[in-house]
Amino acid sequence: MRETDRSGRPIPTSVLSLGVPPLVTAHAHAAPAAHSGGHEEHHHYTTTGLDNRKIAIWAFIGSECMLFASLISTYLIYKGRSLVGPFPHTEWTNPQTGQVFKPILNIPVTSFSTFVLLMSSLAMVLALAAVQNKDNPLPANAGLGDRMLASSKLWLWATCILGAMFLACQAYEFTSFVHEGLTIKTNLFGSTFFTLTGFHGAHVTAGVIWLGTLLAIDYKRGLGPKDALNVDLAALYWHFVDVIWIAIFTLLYLIPD
Repeated sequence: MRETDRSGRPIPTSVLSLGVPPLVTAHAHAAPAAHSGGHEEHHHYTTTGLDNRKIAIWAFIGSECMLFASLISTYLIYKGRSLVGPFPHTEWTNPQTGQVFKPILNIPVTSFSTFVLLMSSLAMVLALAAVQNKDNPLPANAGLGDRMLASSKLWLWATCILGAMFLACQAYEFTSFVHEGLTIKTNLFGSTFFTLTGFHGAHVTAGVIWLGTLLAIDYKRGLGPKDALNVDLAALYWHFVDVIWIAIFTLLYLIPD
């Protein structure tokens, strides 16, 4: 009996001799493939093996490094070239009024805020670890320390609070500088200092808001291992902000003119 196509017509012998499968067979194989394609999971990985979102955050951090490198370079170029005070590390006497201005930088306050920001990085590491291990049940005899380590909410709160404390210290510092006669328009030091530290403070503010959104999600539905990448992206940004501040603190506060 000769083979027939989908409409019931006989398939020519010449076609069969060429090894061409019947049309009905082709459609029978094509339909399941199209159907299964709708349920195929799409993993957004790049040729590096990393998720495209992680590549994107690294690219963003690279561009931000260029921004801060230009701001820090500008500060270093104009360092010590201010014609009028107040100065960061030395006293200055106004020749017109005779008023004496003490060194403007408050090293103890800034050292405290730096310590706070570094501790926030530790809290961020613990928050990420808590999210990654959320599906691992705690043993029945787990103590308070183990329960604290497993609480992503606790460590996200700690990171947000420590970040806010750093911003509060920076606001106090800026306000005291203005009261002591240093503004962004006073001299080259004021212009470069407020621009550099102000941009960094804006990045810290963005980080606190980002962490606040993760904390809200954690309260709404809970963060688990499936959310680890999102938390990891925030952690990378937060650590970048901390590393940049270490460079700023060293160059601006610890190295005199």
